[in-house]
Amino acid sequence: MAAFPFDISATDGAARTGVLKTPRGDIRTPAFMPVGTAATVKALTVDQVAATGADIILGNTYHLMLRPTAERVQRLGGLHRFMRWDRPILTDSGGFQVMSLSGISKVTEEAVTFASHLDGSRHVLTPERSIEIQADLLGSDIVMQLDECVAWPAEEARARQGMELSARWGARSKAAFGTRDRQALFGIQQGSTLEALRRESSERLIETGFDGYALGGLAVGEGHEAMCEVLDYAPGLLPADRPRYLMGVGKPIDLVEAVARGVDMFDCVLPTRSGRHGQAWTWDGPLNMKNARFAEDDTPLDPDSDCPASRDYSKAYLHHLVRSDEILGQVLLSWHNIAFFQALTVAMRGAIAGGTFEAFRRAFRARHLK
Repeated sequence: MAAFPFDISATDGAARTGVLKTPRGDIRTPAFMPVGTAATVKALTVDQVAATGADIILGNTYHLMLRPTAERVQRLGGLHRFMRWDRPILTDSGGFQVMSLSGISKVTEEAVTFASHLDGSRHVLTPERSIEIQADLLGSDIVMQLDECVAWPAEEARARQGMELSARWGARSKAAFGTRDRQALFGIQQGSTLEALRRESSERLIETGFDGYALGGLAVGEGHEAMCEVLDYAPGLLPADRPRYLMGVGKPIDLVEAVARGVDMFDCVLPTRSGRHGQAWTWDGPLNMKNARFAEDDTPLDPDSDCPASRDYSKAYLHHLVRSDEILGQVLLSWHNIAFFQALTVAMRGAIAGGTFEAFRRAFRARHLK
């Protein structure tokens, strides 16, 4: 039996809406998880993040193990207490850094060996150590298996190598995790853009048995259309009664298209990264607030939003803050973007429940794929 009940309340085509029930609170799906890499969602307080409607946030194992160290976080009461967030936290395993920091890491059957990007010190991350950091030291609610994410494009032999290693590491992660009532373990499907490899990966993950399943190795350069081609089949290879999590995705149109194909959970740094660079995401697409056309625009980003950053500040003021390089501009745009992504999940949940998701999807595509 899976650690956390997952109740699917409605479907519309392949799209689903439901609730993943955890001891620290319900996660309504589709769910977008703001990324709190270093125990903070950049530029925002946890109260601001909670006010946007986020049920869960993501923390990063690799960065936290280096600074302030997972052992220090444990001594200070665990990640929830350390950052003052009392809702669920999902931690990634550190596997993505295998790819993104490939110049300073080495992968063997046993482990990933990293040179710290901070000071060059050497660190070894095994599947067992990743589970220890996430589950025991940080106290994550949803723990991810250690995997190897292979960059795109990848030759079939290289993609198979990464998939098979991830499957073996998944089994080791499961053995280290054991059986827990208050924490869940997710496996990660790999296989690049090759259906046969994704199918084999799924079969091996299901044989090991996880509380949820992620789709890894996407949003790594293949582009929106190629990602959607994989999502046409990949979610359906995973158990229908467990949550499906698309890692590191993405733009609003990516979320809508993935939900249409049966995905339930997402994370991405895009909302806050965009905000720090002067970009606001809206129902009609992204706006560059540096643009001179906003210099005397007295309207807010979204007058109907519950978020103060979206509702109470004019585009002219936001334009001024961004052009003046004021920190408040980064804060307000990051806050607005997180709120928009949460509003998007609310709208998708409502459309699925009401049987109107396909109409919602068509309208959204018309606005965002101009």
